[in-house]
Amino acid sequence: MYKPTVNSYFSGAGGLDLGLSMAGLKIQQSLEIEPTFAETLRLNFNHKIITSDITTMEVLKQDRPDIMAFTYPCTKYSAIADIHGTRTGDELYLHALRHIAVMKPEMYILENVPGMKKFPVVMEAMSKLPDYYVNIFCPIDANIWLPQKRARLILFGTRKRFNVNAPKSKAAIKLKDIIEKNADVQVPKYVYDRMKGKYRDLPIISDPRKGDLAPTCVAHYGKDRSTRLVVDKRYKMNVRPYTVREYARLQGFPDSFVFAGSEKQQFEQIGNAVARHVGEWIGKEAKRYFNR
Repeated sequence: MYKPTVNSYFSGAGGLDLGLSMAGLKIQQSLEIEPTFAETLRLNFNHKIITSDITTMEVLKQDRPDIMAFTYPCTKYSAIADIHGTRTGDELYLHALRHIAVMKPEMYILENVPGMKKFPVVMEAMSKLPDYYVNIFCPIDANIWLPQKRARLILFGTRKRFNVNAPKSKAAIKLKDIIEKNADVQVPKYVYDRMKGKYRDLPIISDPRKGDLAPTCVAHYGKDRSTRLVVDKRYKMNVRPYTVREYARLQGFPDSFVFAGSEKQQFEQIGNAVARHVGEWIGKEAKRYFNR
C-alpha cells in the first residue's frame, strides 16, 4: 500500500503531523517559525524540521510532496477576534496559495476555524484553484472523538474527483478518562477571583462525573488558567485548572509526547494544535485517495 508523502506548514507542536503519521502517511518536512514549537517537533519526530518564515521560502527548493498541509494561524478568523476588533483575516493564506500554485501537489489540505468562511476572498482563493476538486467539511468537531468542543473547517483539494467520507460518530473518550488522579495543581489567586465574579465572565466549569465536555482548548490558557476549570472536590471551591497533561489529552496527544519550553509555552502549543484524531481522519481519507 502506498504511503503518500506530506509537507506540513505552520506545523505548531505537531498535532496534525502526528495524526497523519498514525494514519500511515509519511511526513517529509514540517515548517514552524516558533523555535519552542519547532523544538517540540524535533523531540517527537525524525523527519526534517524547518524553522523559517514561509514568506521568504522559495517553493521549488523544497522536497516535492504528494500532499501539502496548511494550518495557518486562525487568530484573525476566530470569534474572539471580534471582541478585540482584530477579526480582519491575514495574508499568510496567500503564501499557502503560492506554495500550492507553484508546487501543484496531488492533494492539499487546510485546517482552520469555521470563522474563515466569513472571509469570501480567502475562501475563493483556497477553494477555486484551477485543476482541483474541493471537499469542504464545516464544522468538524473534535467531540466526535474527544471530550472537547472544538469545531473546525477542513478543506481537501485533489487533482482527481474524489468523495471524502465524513467522520463517523463513535464512542468518544470521556472527560473522566483524561483527568489525572491526585493531580497536584498550584491554583493562582485569580482563579478564585473569577469564581467570585471579579472578571467580566465566569469560568466554564466541566464536571467529569456528569459526562461534561471541556470547552475548546485555547492557546492563551497558559496566561490565564481561570477561564476553563474542572471539578475537583480536593480543591477550594471544588474546582481547579487543567494540568498540561490533561490539556494534551484533550487534544489527543499520547502521554509519551514531549512538549518543550515552560508550562506557559506548553499550554500555548497544545491550545494551538490540531486535535490528533482530526488529523488521523484526514490522513485515512488521504491515504484512501492514493490507494484507490
